[in-house]
Amino acid sequence: MTVPPISTSDPQVSSEPRRTTKETHPHLPPGLILDENGKVCKVCNTWQDFAKINKKQQTQSSDGTSSQGKTALKGMSMAGFANLLNNSQASSSNNPTLAPVEVDRSNCPPDTASLGRSTWTFLHTTASYYPSNPTEIHQSKITNLLESLSIFYPCSWCAKDFQKDIRQNPPEVKNREDFMRWLCERHNTVNKKLNKPLFECSIKNLDRRWKDGPEDGSCD
Repeated sequence: MTVPPISTSDPQVSSEPRRTTKETHPHLPPGLILDENGKVCKVCNTWQDFAKINKKQQTQSSDGTSSQGKTALKGMSMAGFANLLNNSQASSSNNPTLAPVEVDRSNCPPDTASLGRSTWTFLHTTASYYPSNPTEIHQSKITNLLESLSIFYPCSWCAKDFQKDIRQNPPEVKNREDFMRWLCERHNTVNKKLNKPLFECSIKNLDRRWKDGPEDGSCD
C-alpha cells in the first residue's frame, strides 16, 4: 500500500509564529508567541518566559527602578532578559534571601515544553507498539492520526511546522521499524531547531527508551 502525502486545506502553510514587539505589547518582552487572537499563547511559550516577566517586575519593585529604567526594560530583548535572569540567579546564590521560590504548576495549563514532552511520549510509545506487519487499515489509521495532529495540535505554529515537515517527509508506516525511525527523525528535526541533543535512531536504542527499558532492569 502506498500512503499518500499528508495534505491540509491551506496550500500555503507558514510555520513562522507571530510574536510580541515593543509596539504591540509594550508591557511584555519582545519575542513571546501570540495566538490567533493576538494574545500571548500559554501553550506556545514556556513558563520560563513568563517567569522572566515576573522576575523583571519584582526586580523593579525591590530596587526602586526609575520610570526611565522601566521604559528601557520594556524594550529589552529576550536575550537581555536571559542575562538579567542569570545575573539575578547569581546574586541569589550569594544571598539566600533572594533564592528563587519553587512554584507548583501541577494544576496549571501546560506550556509548550510540557505539551511537547507529553506528545512525543505518546507518539514514540505508539510507534513502539505499532504492528510489524500492519494491514492497510492500520497504515491508513496511523496516517490519519498524524494528519489530525498536524491540524489540531494546540500550539498553532508548531502544528504548521509539523505540517511542513511531513509534507517534505511523508510518514513511513509500512512496518514498525520504519515508523519508529521516521518518527525519531522527525523528533530530531525539532531538537535540532531547538539546539537540543539528537537521539540515536537505531531500533535497539528506541526500544530501550520507549518499550523495553534499559538492560539493567532499573525500569522493571
